[in-house]
Amino acid sequence: MNNAINNRYDFVLLFDVKDGNPNGDPDAGNLPRMDPETGHGLVTDVCLKRKVRDYIILAKQDEKQFDIWVKAKSLALNEQIERAYEESEDVKKAVEAWQAWQKDKKKNPKPERHYEDIARDWMCHNFYDIRTFGAVMSTSDKADSESGEEKSKLKKTAGQVRGPVQLTFARSINQVIPLEHSITVCAARKADKPVEAQIGIQGRKFTIPYGLYRCHGFISAPLANQTGFSEDDLALFWEALLSMFEHDRSAARGEMTTRKLVVFKHDSNMGNAPAHKLFETVKIAANTAPVRDFSDYEVTVPKQGDMPQGVTVIEML
Repeated sequence: MNNAINNRYDFVLLFDVKDGNPNGDPDAGNLPRMDPETGHGLVTDVCLKRKVRDYIILAKQDEKQFDIWVKAKSLALNEQIERAYEESEDVKKAVEAWQAWQKDKKKNPKPERHYEDIARDWMCHNFYDIRTFGAVMSTSDKADSESGEEKSKLKKTAGQVRGPVQLTFARSINQVIPLEHSITVCAARKADKPVEAQIGIQGRKFTIPYGLYRCHGFISAPLANQTGFSEDDLALFWEALLSMFEHDRSAARGEMTTRKLVVFKHDSNMGNAPAHKLFETVKIAANTAPVRDFSDYEVTVPKQGDMPQGVTVIEML
């Protein structure tokens, strides 16, 4: 973890969607998520983190140290945690030392570090999303026993870790109006049922004509030092934000695009200015109504001369 980043970062991410559904709400029939009071569209931080994870999977192909802990159709989370106890010699030795101390505390010294802490380090080292976003890895309830008699309760967990990278919900700049579309079926699926009963309107899908969304992000150097989030990890994270929609196409998300990524780099690890003050310097105004394209907006990015001392503005896109 000696290669962890040494600078704090804050950033503004702008992305848009055209004739699509950026983040459906399963509790509302998959309608695009919205603020009911203002009509602004919402995209959850969980949705954006999922797209970052999916990009890392494609870019790194489960390369060592870039595995993803939370991914679909993979090992259960507890089984992933157990890998630390099966593959790490350091964790095995720590478990043995702890069990020996538990068995006879007079003869054996208390281990300097708990095996759970060493397992957490192993998980951070091997899983990109854990050292980036953090994780709760204390869900296992298994206990080792010998001959039916429990000699020591060993819960194969890896504790919890706070991730250095955090995102807010993304909120649309203008109100969005969801449109409802009927889906019709023209081909019968089953031979033993009348064709007429199997064709026609079979469902609904929802889209919004256009929405530009704004998300704020924060990267903590002190927390990065705890998980080992490195400069290489940071570069990969920026790459993911810029390209995550390019490999996430679907009928509902055919045109989602990252439009702007404005990064504020602090000279120190604790930061040189409040994040909200930096975010206020990125201004967005619509030139027309209704808005139907990114070109209908004017985005103002601050110049370096307008920055507080110790903060560098980087317009990555």
